[in-house]
Amino acid sequence: MATKIRLARLGAKKRPFYRVMVADSRSPRDGKFIEIVGTYAPLLPKDDVNRVKLNAERITYWLSTGAQPSEKVEKLLKNAGIEKPANENAAKAEKKEAKAKPAKAAKAEGEKAAPAKKPAAKAKKKAE
Repeated sequence: MATKIRLARLGAKKRPFYRVMVADSRSPRDGKFIEIVGTYAPLLPKDDVNRVKLNAERITYWLSTGAQPSEKVEKLLKNAGIEKPANENAAKAEKKEAKAKPAKAAKAEGEKAAPAKKPAAKAKKKAE
């Protein structure tokens, strides 16, 4: 399941208040969610402690599982000092690609030589 960390709007008309939540990417903005990991009140002064509240431990957990933050949430996380953990899967994929390149080159060379051998084998079968 593809998960996203995004904002869900609450509050009255012209008085926005947001929840920072983890949700399935297919669910609507204010719809079903998996977990609430913080709040954001844009009307409060920028230096107010209650403007952005984030559960850093849970956010890093969700980021490590592959959840993608929205643009605004990414900015909030950056301002709070929460960074995405190093993606282990990307590092593993790069290692696999590095190992696969020499193997692919050898395989390609083998394929170039193989077509020359196959017609000879087919000719023997036809002769019999």
